[in-house]
Amino acid sequence: MAEMKTRYTDDVLQGHQVITRLDVDELPVGCHRFWFRPQENGIGQSWHLPVVVYRGEQGGNAPKVMITAGVHGDELNGVVTAQKVIQYLAEQAVAGTVVIVPTVNVSGMLMHTRDFIMSDPDASPTNLNRIFPGNPEGDAAQRYIASIWYDLLAHNADIAVDLHTQTRGAAYPLYVFADYRIPQTVKMARLMNPDCIFDDPGDEGVLETVWNRSGIPSITVEVGAGKVLQPDMIARSVDGVLNILKAEGVLEGEVSQPQHECYEGKQIFTVRATLGGFALPQVEIGERVEIGQLLAVQYDSFGDEIQRYHAPTRGYVLSVNLDPMREPGTLLVRLIK
Repeated sequence: MAEMKTRYTDDVLQGHQVITRLDVDELPVGCHRFWFRPQENGIGQSWHLPVVVYRGEQGGNAPKVMITAGVHGDELNGVVTAQKVIQYLAEQAVAGTVVIVPTVNVSGMLMHTRDFIMSDPDASPTNLNRIFPGNPEGDAAQRYIASIWYDLLAHNADIAVDLHTQTRGAAYPLYVFADYRIPQTVKMARLMNPDCIFDDPGDEGVLETVWNRSGIPSITVEVGAGKVLQPDMIARSVDGVLNILKAEGVLEGEVSQPQHECYEGKQIFTVRATLGGFALPQVEIGERVEIGQLLAVQYDSFGDEIQRYHAPTRGYVLSVNLDPMREPGTLLVRLIK
């Protein structure tokens, strides 16, 4: 039996056709916009993901590039980055294929939360970036991801970039996860011209990991803070994505060189609150710290100092809390070494 091609429904939403499966190889040259329907929600309506495909002349070595964002619903700098790449490519000649899915977790975005929210009273909110490739026989979140992976993502890419941010209440620099065992991912990570890169062997259920294990080189890009609009960080991440596209021959133009030193590390150290109270960071993202250096000071509700936190190692300040209210076990400062 021949492989099933793009599946169109009879629906048109806001002027765009609705699909339940995408096969970019059968699309003609040009820009194509779809709504992808993974499954229905609890009131019998369908979730819809926007999908934009730029299909250039095929030939040469230009790859199929997949760009995703919004896997976590409170990580909006990545979403805006993807949208700005869409806007830029509309005016460019593209070789190969670029597929952009700027909002994966529609449920989480609407609920202003990191997780996917299900209507099942027995189900907890789900971190979608821990359950790829999903399970078509599982709960609602598992089925949602299985449809997205098998019908939208898996067969439509040669390389992939997944755009994120730190979660709400904390911040990252422009930071990339890359599996250093795969030379292509290291190349892509450095082309982003980030502040730092983590040598990431991959965790189960993470989209980047599933891509890499499927033979599709992939990186995760963290674009600053969660639920905070950061235009400068977005502009840098757009430039980084375009840099990858230029290096891969998808776009014409010179590949830009790094403007500053990139810190590359293999170990992560997370300093967490041991008490509840108001924690004020004493270091900034990008700062180099020495072992024993003061990282944060915590106060009780009366403003009295109750705890000081110090660096367990020397390293680079990767993340700090933006929300001062911290309960035991919550992140204060994260270092990369």
